[in-house]
Amino acid sequence: MDKFPYKRHLKTVERISHTRASIDGREVVLFCANDYLGLANHPEVISAAQEASQSSGFGAGSAPLISGHTSYHEKLRGELAGFKSAESSLLFGSGYLANTGIIPTLAGKGDTIFSDRLNHASIIDGCRLSGAKVNIYDHNDHVHLKKLLSEKSGGRRLIVTEAVFSMDGDIAPLPEIMRLANTYGARLYIDEAHSTGVLGETGRGIFEHFKISPEHDVVQMGTLGKALGSYGAFAAGNTEYMELLINTARTFIFSTALPPSACAATLAALEILRHEPGRLARLHENAKTLREGLNKIGYRITGGDTPIIPVIAGPAEEAVRLSDALLASGFYAPAIRPPTVPEGECRVRLTVSAAHAPSEISALLEAMKKL
Repeated sequence: MDKFPYKRHLKTVERISHTRASIDGREVVLFCANDYLGLANHPEVISAAQEASQSSGFGAGSAPLISGHTSYHEKLRGELAGFKSAESSLLFGSGYLANTGIIPTLAGKGDTIFSDRLNHASIIDGCRLSGAKVNIYDHNDHVHLKKLLSEKSGGRRLIVTEAVFSMDGDIAPLPEIMRLANTYGARLYIDEAHSTGVLGETGRGIFEHFKISPEHDVVQMGTLGKALGSYGAFAAGNTEYMELLINTARTFIFSTALPPSACAATLAALEILRHEPGRLARLHENAKTLREGLNKIGYRITGGDTPIIPVIAGPAEEAVRLSDALLASGFYAPAIRPPTVPEGECRVRLTVSAAHAPSEISALLEAMKKL
C-alpha cells in the first residue's frame, strides 16, 4: 500500500501581480490565495516593511521576552487591541503557534474543551497538547453543543470554534454559542484567521458581523498573513488573559519574535483598511458574483457569505482532475484531499480577492462551464 495515497507535490510560485502568478513557468490567475483584500502586494504595505527593515533590521533576533520586542511590536499590539475591541493583544509567529500555545494555556488536565468537529488542524493539536478532556460537537450545531455542555464535567470549560471555517467557508453561529457560554459558565476561544479583515462592516471580524461586543471571557485569535497581507498571528482579550499568555504560552515564550517589518506591514494594512472601505465591498461583491455563477452552472458548492467557495467534487481523483483541468485553462486552485477533508468530500477550494477583476471572474466561470 502506498504510504501516501494522496501524495502532494510542491509547486514553485512566482507572484506577478495581486492575482496573477507563474506556476512552474506557466502564467495563471490565482483563485486559491488567502490575500482577501489584495494587500500583500500593496505599495504602502511593501514600503512600510522596507522602512522597518532599514531602521530595525530584518529579523527580531530573539524571543519577545529577551530583546525581540520592538516599538513596532508594541504599536501593533495597541492597534490590534483597538481593532478587536479588546483590552490588550499579544503577537505570535503564526496561527499554528497561536492555537497550539493559547489553547493549552486556557485549559489543561482536569478541564473540558468543547470543539467543533470541523475545526482546523492547529486547533485539534492545541486541544491534544492541553491534556484536557475534549468533547467534539457536530459542526455548527449549537443544539448538540448545548447537550454536551449540560452533561457533568470537571474543571474549567472552554468552547473552541473557528469564526469562518477555512475549508467550508461557513460562519459559526456566534450568538447561540455566546448564550451557551454564558449559561454554562464556559470561556470562548474563537479562531478569526479567515474572518479578520473579512467579516463586519469595517472588517473587524465575526463580533462586528453579528453586532455583538466581545465579553470578558472571550479570547480572539487572528492571523496577519491572510486579509492583512503580512505574516504572523495575534491573540486579543482582557489584560489578565494576555498577561497569562505572556508568562505561560510556550509558543510565545520560546519562539523568535516576528520580524519588525511584518509588524510595520500589518500596521500599514490596517491603515489602508480604515481608509479604503470600498476594498471590503469589492471583496464581497466578487464573492457573490462567483458564488451565484457557480450555482447557475450547477456545481455543488458549500459555505456562506464569505470569499471561501468550495466546489465539492467527491472522490479525490475527481478533485484532482478538476484542479488539473483548471490549471490547463490558466487558473490555479489546488485540490483539497484527506486528511484535510473527509473521504468523499474532496474539493477544489476557490477563494476570491478584492483585487480580482470582473473579467478574471467571468473567465473562470466560462472555463468551469466548459468543464
